[in-house]
Amino acid sequence: MARLRKRLWAWLLAGFLLVAALTLYQAERTGRSESAADSCPEAALECPGEEKPLPLPVPVEPSVSPSASGSPSPSATSASPSPTPPPGSSAPPVPAPGPACNATSPGACGFPDARSTGPRIALERHDTGNMSIKTDGTVIKGWDIRGSLDVYADNVTIIDSRITSTNWWGVNLRPGFKGLRVLHTTITAVPGKGPDNGGVNYAVSNMGDSSVEVGWCDVSVFGNALSMGQGDLHDNYVHDIVAFRNLGGEWQHTDAVISGGGNKGRLTVRHNTLLNSVPVDKGASAALGLFADTGVVSNVIVDNNWLAGGAYALYGGGPGATGIQVTDNVFSTQYHPKSGLYGAVAAWNAGGAGNVWRGNRMSDGRPVVPEPSP
Repeated sequence: MARLRKRLWAWLLAGFLLVAALTLYQAERTGRSESAADSCPEAALECPGEEKPLPLPVPVEPSVSPSASGSPSPSATSASPSPTPPPGSSAPPVPAPGPACNATSPGACGFPDARSTGPRIALERHDTGNMSIKTDGTVIKGWDIRGSLDVYADNVTIIDSRITSTNWWGVNLRPGFKGLRVLHTTITAVPGKGPDNGGVNYAVSNMGDSSVEVGWCDVSVFGNALSMGQGDLHDNYVHDIVAFRNLGGEWQHTDAVISGGGNKGRLTVRHNTLLNSVPVDKGASAALGLFADTGVVSNVIVDNNWLAGGAYALYGGGPGATGIQVTDNVFSTQYHPKSGLYGAVAAWNAGGAGNVWRGNRMSDGRPVVPEPSP
């Protein structure tokens, strides 16, 4: 019995010592935690020993410059235009085109379509009619325009807007003026309501001698959509051109991009989708027409575009054309097996000084080689 009592007291003493040790350990651990908490205030972005939280996205509120309807001298701002984002910033990135691509899906092949062009912000309607801009540095942003813009001023910018025209043009730069930029804008028209026997001719027209920039625009309906001898045309989606008979009763010739030659500066046509679905017997000329109508064609870069439709998808400038660089373009068969009804390219002057033809292919991957000029 005495031996049993001694064992019991030994167990009780051991248990007491164990409880005391655990109490001291917990007190020490709690003291350290409180010390760490004191060194990390609630406002801290991260605390010692904790995972760093992911940053929250910062919302960007779109701003619309104009707040009142337009007038002959618009009160739209005369501030500097917003910086232009890099190409493709308006839509999720798409894969670069490979050797072969779906002939009817330029967007899936890395080229502009409705997702990557046009305005990026909410628009405010402005029934301007045919409006003249006469103030240098005017910026029109966020306007849903029912009318057209005739530009008699320098350094005008139209950005993140929509233009629905029933005039000869959507935007027109007059001779003697410079610096026009049309960016992230939808330019269209009302078929049957235009002045040319119900038709409309030019989405953007450059009547001056300086370059015009047109980028990330969604363009449709106009017969000769982008018309200029010098300019920077990039990342645009030109589609659904509408055939019409002109005032002379003849079918209007249609081209997604047209240049009449005699240009004094450089024309760059890079990374656009240029579609001409108009039947040839109703006036279709080309997706991209470089014609020597008013002089020799020179200093043109045609690079990395998606071309389809027309009698020929590309007219290359004809005899005497120089400095024409046609590189890495895709000729789609979505309208015709040869891209254009009669072929991919005509009027290519292979012997012209500075002319380069390289890396051009059909949408099924076959190389495009121009036929020798007659």
